[in-house]
Amino acid sequence: VRDHDVFERDGDDLFCEVPLPFSIAALGGELKVPTLDGQSSIKIPVGTQGGTVFRLRGKGIAALSGGGRKGDLNVRVQVEVPTKLNSSQQEKLREFSESIGDHNSPMQESFFQKAKRFFDR
Repeated sequence: VRDHDVFERDGDDLFCEVPLPFSIAALGGELKVPTLDGQSSIKIPVGTQGGTVFRLRGKGIAALSGGGRKGDLNVRVQVEVPTKLNSSQQEKLREFSESIGDHNSPMQESFFQKAKRFFDR
């Protein structure tokens, strides 16, 4: 079995990483993902974090044992942060950041709580 540019295989299951635009990660929406049959859409919930894995049942490789069973396609999303913002976009993003404060970043908040507990020993 030769390597593939998009998919990795583990038995009958396939794995791939797909870039997820920042805006869709925050607001939710649909994301088109590659499959062996072309493309499928997955529903992205509001607030999806990078590294989240979505399973598309039956979109993997046909089982060698036959029976028509197919493995799953596991899609890991990697949130893509914009790199070329104009000054207006930067200002709007700053305003947004100030409006939500620090309490809307659960992983960052958890990290700092753990660090505080460690140093308060």
